[in-house]
Amino acid sequence: MRFRYPARLQPDRSGAIVVSFRDLPECLTSGRNEVVALLEAQDALEEAIAGRIDDGEPIPAPSRRCAGEQLIAVPPDMAAKAALTLAFRASGLSRLALARRLGVHEKAVRRMLDPRHYTAANRIHKALSALGQELVVESHAA
Repeated sequence: MRFRYPARLQPDRSGAIVVSFRDLPECLTSGRNEVVALLEAQDALEEAIAGRIDDGEPIPAPSRRCAGEQLIAVPPDMAAKAALTLAFRASGLSRLALARRLGVHEKAVRRMLDPRHYTAANRIHKALSALGQELVVESHAA
């Protein structure tokens, strides 16, 4: 899944730019101008995804962008954690079973699934591979 969510930017009465995500209604932020609002939007999006991982809530697939919306990417580290979380949930495995597949302690898997704990991309890649998934990183012009 590509973790790029459509966002609507709208000015409020004070002139600030309010950013909302229809796929993640709890994700709402603003900035004094569009540049600041877009930076705040990426932070808010990261926190919304982390919150859903922490709370065991679904992480929705991004909708198609509609006219007037901009795509905001989840930061790479959090996108990788979200991908791992989705693959792990879909697998039906326990953390202990995944740890056995990876040859690590269950505590290592718990940390990999913790959105607030840093995990190197190669470890997430290995865990995703054990779950039949592949981590792909892409870059393109903004």
